[in-house]
Amino acid sequence: MGKSRATSLPRSCGSDYSARMSQIIYKIAPEALWREAEKNGRFTGAPIDIADGFIHFSTAAQVRETAAKHFAGQTDLLLIAIDGKKLGDALKYEVSRGGALFPHLYAPLDLDAVLWV
Repeated sequence: MGKSRATSLPRSCGSDYSARMSQIIYKIAPEALWREAEKNGRFTGAPIDIADGFIHFSTAAQVRETAAKHFAGQTDLLLIAIDGKKLGDALKYEVSRGGALFPHLYAPLDLDAVLWV
């Protein structure tokens, strides 16, 4: 997905590692759009998010297929990890592709919820 911005994750972060990992959701975004969000202190979404009325996210199990389906051939993309627990009631899991539940945020993304880019 464009430039590599790999971040090493620890093999073990204590007993709550699995529970914490299940709360992490992911956003794939063009780098320029994300850098603008960093300047503004919040992310209001890509054009498709704005059109749909919510910000699309993926779980760890879904992100690879999301990248292949919606971002194939694109460069300068970033993978952003979000702590879903920090998003409150605005985060909803809704049926989408193939009947799977996808995380949708019905509010701007506060960058305090970002774990890594």
